[in-house]
Amino acid sequence: MNLIGIVAAVGCIIATMLIEGTHPGALVNLPAFLIVVGTSFSAGLVQFAPKDIGSALKHFGWLIAPPHVNLEAQAEFLAGMSATARQQGILSLENSVGSAPDDFTRNGIQMIVDGVDKESLAKLLDNAIQVEQEKLEPNAKFYEAVGGYAPTFGIIGAVLGLIHAMGLLDRPDLLGPSIAVAFVATIYGLVLANIVCLPAANRIKNLNSEIAMYKYMTLEGLVSIASSENTMMLKRRVSAFTGTFSD
Repeated sequence: MNLIGIVAAVGCIIATMLIEGTHPGALVNLPAFLIVVGTSFSAGLVQFAPKDIGSALKHFGWLIAPPHVNLEAQAEFLAGMSATARQQGILSLENSVGSAPDDFTRNGIQMIVDGVDKESLAKLLDNAIQVEQEKLEPNAKFYEAVGGYAPTFGIIGAVLGLIHAMGLLDRPDLLGPSIAVAFVATIYGLVLANIVCLPAANRIKNLNSEIAMYKYMTLEGLVSIASSENTMMLKRRVSAFTGTFSD
């Protein structure tokens, strides 16, 4: 759905051009594309390490297929683990490790089975969440940076185009089209920033927050299991995350 938003926004621009009688082909300009898109991403190369850029480009795919985070399903799974531990003992959870929905939950259950105390368990899981968030943070920052650079390079492209246009003052038939092409770079810069990069950065931030919320809820549930709390107490712990409060 996120990619549809980009397509819809570009579609509105093209539709407006058609309504006003301007051909969309007027926006196709390779020099403008190079000066805006090429230099904006090149500036990103200066600011970020190659591994961060590779990760950011990979996570752009989240706009098409975002990670699936289901708090309610995870709460039910944790409640089931709690009931099993209460009825059959902590060691019985070892048989359920493979059915955990993700590596974070799987590792947490395994630590409980291995006898890690609740304080150490909470600290280890919290550290894992924070490290993951620090690794994910540059993905959004990269697109924020490129989105910040793009309008400036759009202006630079327009100025370069106008410099070229000034050389055609003695040829009025070419002056108008040259000025029009100069402003295409400005459009490219604004579109790249406000339709692609900045919305992508905010979407990635939101997904990072959802992942952290999911894992902090999982942490609460696993600590409850490690503390041998009853299943109702676990449900109360995780209800703050799901928004459903258990009596």
